Amino acid sequence: MTSAAASVGATSDEPDPPPLGELLVRSAVGLREGVAVQALVEEEELLSRENIRTALVTKHDGVMTCRWEGIAGRLYTLGLDDGERMFLGLVLSIVGVRQSSLADVRYLDEHRLKIVLQALMRLAGTDWIAIGIRL
Repeated sequence: MTSAAASVGATSDEPDPPPLGELLVRSAVGLREGVAVQALVEEEELLSRENIRTALVTKHDGVMTCRWEGIAGRLYTLGLDDGERMFLGLVLSIVGVRQSSLADVRYLDEHRLKIVLQALMRLAGTDWIAIGIRL
């Protein structure tokens, strides 16, 4: 095998770049932004959309960051369904760039509701809470 052929089959020694969500979590400033970014990363679907990434993510001084105000102004132009829009609105409320009613949780599916509840617990400074039937 020639050296050229060997190099074609060889893998690069450079590590893969970290996923976007990981970069955004690293760049989050403060508790509120960190909690909001973590909620988006856990939800996965919205950050996988090109239009959401275009509206939300920017590179500032070589670091991937969130432009919360930018996406807040485009919330109704992103083609989101009610559940997606309400989830994103609640996330934006966590950051503090938008006000949402807590009643918006009625539009969330179980997965997104769980993420929002976990985000609220993180804001409160706790890792867990017992929720159950009281007899």
